[in-house]
Amino acid sequence: MLAAGCAVGLGNVWRFPFVVGQNGGAAFVLVYLAFLAILGFPLLVAELAIGRGAARGLGTAMPRLAASCKPFWRRLALTVFAGNFVLMIYYTDVAGWLARYACDYATGAMSILEQSQTESFAKHFETVRQSRLHCALWMAGTVAAAALICRAGVVKGVERVTKFLMVSLLALLGALAAKALTLPGAAEGVRFYLYPDWAKFMEHPWRAILEAMGQAFFTLSLGVGCMTIFGSYIPRRHSLVKEAAWIIAIDTLVAILAGLVIFPACISCSISPSSGPGLIFIALPEVFSRMAGGAFWGFVFFLFLGFAAFTTIIAVFECLIGGLCDEQAAPGRRGAISLGVGAAVALASLPCILWQPVLGWEDFAVSQLWLPLGALAQCVFTTCRAGWGWKGFRDEASAGAGAPMPQWMRLHMTAAIPLLIIAVILAGIFST
Repeated sequence: MLAAGCAVGLGNVWRFPFVVGQNGGAAFVLVYLAFLAILGFPLLVAELAIGRGAARGLGTAMPRLAASCKPFWRRLALTVFAGNFVLMIYYTDVAGWLARYACDYATGAMSILEQSQTESFAKHFETVRQSRLHCALWMAGTVAAAALICRAGVVKGVERVTKFLMVSLLALLGALAAKALTLPGAAEGVRFYLYPDWAKFMEHPWRAILEAMGQAFFTLSLGVGCMTIFGSYIPRRHSLVKEAAWIIAIDTLVAILAGLVIFPACISCSISPSSGPGLIFIALPEVFSRMAGGAFWGFVFFLFLGFAAFTTIIAVFECLIGGLCDEQAAPGRRGAISLGVGAAVALASLPCILWQPVLGWEDFAVSQLWLPLGALAQCVFTTCRAGWGWKGFRDEASAGAGAPMPQWMRLHMTAAIPLLIIAVILAGIFST
């Protein structure tokens, strides 16, 4: 659940619906699922195996497992691991916006906005972003909550809270989907979502294919070693192939159900489901304003989205804290390290709030460079002789009850996956 909570995040609900809407509905979903199998699955198994094989976070796991060139793998692992910190210093800002919107719906502020003739939802979103003090306070509250949960420990804090959040998240999502499917015209939205429109997909086929590949890659939070720390917590009685399959199944279920919420609701209210990144904060509030009981459903939706973001934040904080405990060989200092990580993330997040272009730059650096390059490094590490090597990786991934790692996957991970990752990197650079 903790690893699935890391994978389930804003990418499932924010990015997934609008790229589906722009690329032919179910046609895009089918291509996305294919890339999830051929790209996301083996990379997820690799991250989990590195963590369990060394019983450490990424920074110490790679040099411990490497057959040679240990100083090189050590420096590379630390560089990859640093991506977790960069990810958090803008992800927590967006999580603060979600908390603010949930609070606005709970207190009736959005209902007042709906009755106003002077402020649109787009203007309200811009007002929220420009309220720097409020953004800083919401961000700081989110960071403090995550740090305190992690400080309580893996079992008493992180696992306990994540299980509650994940069960609540799935329950809220189920309620939202049930409501959306009962709206007038919802069937047309479901048809758009589940019926492949290959004509629209073929309008920009290469763009659609690359976006499907990128979505399959980023949705699992691969590349910066988040899953490595959770792999170190998995006992060897469980096959990592089986564990990876469960994580992907939960992550995909959330993404698919999110589409069953957003597309019927948008079509029912005559709002384009391909509204782009503003879909969540601008288009969907407009949907809720036209819906009976919209204030309640708006609150439920942003609470759900806040839970999705917060599970990812807790997971990445755990990765940072667990990794630093391993670095210092001081698990007894977990409390102090947790508070230190929280303070560092909060301070480093302020530039994103004070100067908005910073958020875009950091998102580009992490999404288009750090994650794919980190995944490429781990893929090479698990297959080349100078790293861990295929035999050590496959033995670890296959240990325990469940399906083993197929032997034919070696050629796929040695040749095909690196080429696909390079394609993701180049596509991200040129499209930006």
